[in-house]
Amino acid sequence: QVQLVESGGGLVQAGGSLRLSCAASGSIFSRNVMGWYRQAPGKQRELVVYITAVGATNYADSVKGRFTVSRDNAKNSVYLQMNSLKPEDTAVYYCYAFRGQTYWGQGTQVTVSS
Repeated sequence: QVQLVESGGGLVQAGGSLRLSCAASGSIFSRNVMGWYRQAPGKQRELVVYITAVGATNYADSVKGRFTVSRDNAKNSVYLQMNSLKPEDTAVYYCYAFRGQTYWGQGTQVTVSS
């Protein structure tokens, strides 16, 4: 059974930083795309960033220059370093991995206060 488990969310003031982690188990995703989506209250889930197996990345315009994605294939994990956080970054952040289908984590809440 595939599981993706996020950690690292929380409450932070605007301008602060958080680091999200996501560990996959039940399958190896070292050759697959992994990344992060987020969903704010009343809004659709949106792509934040993805990273390919060889490290190519694609960021949403709203987070470019502030967020950095990385992965550790040996640990079957993906990370999201979030700096210069803004209140509009408040959302539930979901880790995902794609191999024929999308596998999702349970989500972790990030709240940025002004």
